[in-house]
Amino acid sequence: QVQLVESGGGLVQAGGSLRLSCAASGLTFRNYGMGWFRQAPGKEREVVAAINWSGSSSYYLDSVKGRFTISRDNSRNTVYLQMNFVKPEDTAVYYCAARRGRSSTVVVTLTPDYWGQGTQVTVSS
Repeated sequence: QVQLVESGGGLVQAGGSLRLSCAASGLTFRNYGMGWFRQAPGKEREVVAAINWSGSSSYYLDSVKGRFTISRDNSRNTVYLQMNFVKPEDTAVYYCAARRGRSSTVVVTLTPDYWGQGTQVTVSS
């Protein structure tokens, strides 16, 4: 079956960096756009970043632009989220997601085809 397994979460100080990884299996990775979502307690889940099948196009939540970078390695079936200059408001459970398609752009949706289980990111001040 399809599995998306996140790793790399943890505790980091404000201003620091963290890299999340999502390893995909059970699917043809190059046929899927990938994304990172997050959800903090009491808040709705929101898309943080997304990347198309080839990595040629990406999308970012306004509040993370210039700080976070999404990337993918199709040879490793892995998508990454590099988080720099993190802020306490970045604290959330971060979820990896996959949506089937080989578009030249990214499509933002809260209902992707597959979800990972999430990894906790906590930013201390």
